[in-house]
Amino acid sequence: MTQGTYKKLFDAMPEGVFVFDDKLRVKFVNAAFRRSVSDNGRKSGTLSETLGCGEKGKCGESPACEYCAFMRTMRAAVEERSEKTETVHTTVKRSGRTDKVSVRIRILPADEKGKLFLGLTDGTFQTEMERELLSAQKMQQRLLPAGKSMGGVPYSYMYIPCFGVGGDLPDVYELDGQTYGVLADVSGKGISAGMLSAFVKAGFDRKQPDLAKALSTLNLKFNELNQDERSYITVAAVRIDEAEKKLRYAVAGHNAPILLKNSLGINEIESPAPPISTWMPDFVYRENELPFEKGDLLVLLTDGVTECTNAKGEQFGIERAESVLLQSLSAEDFIGKLKTALGVFSGGQFSDDITAIAFDL
Repeated sequence: MTQGTYKKLFDAMPEGVFVFDDKLRVKFVNAAFRRSVSDNGRKSGTLSETLGCGEKGKCGESPACEYCAFMRTMRAAVEERSEKTETVHTTVKRSGRTDKVSVRIRILPADEKGKLFLGLTDGTFQTEMERELLSAQKMQQRLLPAGKSMGGVPYSYMYIPCFGVGGDLPDVYELDGQTYGVLADVSGKGISAGMLSAFVKAGFDRKQPDLAKALSTLNLKFNELNQDERSYITVAAVRIDEAEKKLRYAVAGHNAPILLKNSLGINEIESPAPPISTWMPDFVYRENELPFEKGDLLVLLTDGVTECTNAKGEQFGIERAESVLLQSLSAEDFIGKLKTALGVFSGGQFSDDITAIAFDL
């Protein structure tokens, strides 16, 4: 077979393949390898050109090259003229961003003189998944609230996903001059949970002023997905009517209470109802109302806040959240103090998504 035929065969392989010489110059990389570690389109060149690492000068001569995991493994194979297998963890620059990749590479001498070496990777799929995960993270970021005020009501929020993609969804919007806040928490974690949170964003009817009807419609749409009984969504939704000084709310299985700080202290708002699920597909949700005063603080929490644990296995609990609220002067102040308190309590290690929204009424 000709050299061109070999290249076509290598390009058709799902695993990454690259060839380099004893000067550590890359002679060929197949399509799978390029997709995994580079987007510059080069089919040959030095390692730095292939990886897009951005180092100036000759590949292998920059001080930063000593930290290149690919280079270390390749150099060891050249020096020993022997097979090398190693899982390398490195970073590559793609589309102006820096990605972390983990690839298991196997390097074999390709000729008797030790002038050419063949590299094989079986971590290509993993790096492709990491790229998809990064795309999912960016997409989810675009679903988050953009500003600090809506309908004349200042608000603040925090969103800390346990993994790169989370299952919580905070949303704030305006309809007919009133401010709405929605906090959803889907079952599970990671990409599957992120997909469900995107469903909530698309399925929650923002044009429906009645929160109970919006939840009932979301429940019907969820049941059309034919999810199993392990999949569910809890939701807390509020409508702030500044003109009448009334807070209207509806809850679907959201077990972290809505908190309202006023002149009398903390008011925990409870409204038992099942989550969005296949458990009770025809359940009709209710909207309740509560008066508020100027200067009140309204808070929505997910159970990631109340069930956050420390090294001893203790939970942060609603009492600690209320204590932070009592010491807070504004929505932004509360979110900042809550984030600090959770970080100190847990040592910065979270086992669930952490999300909260606070409104200055």
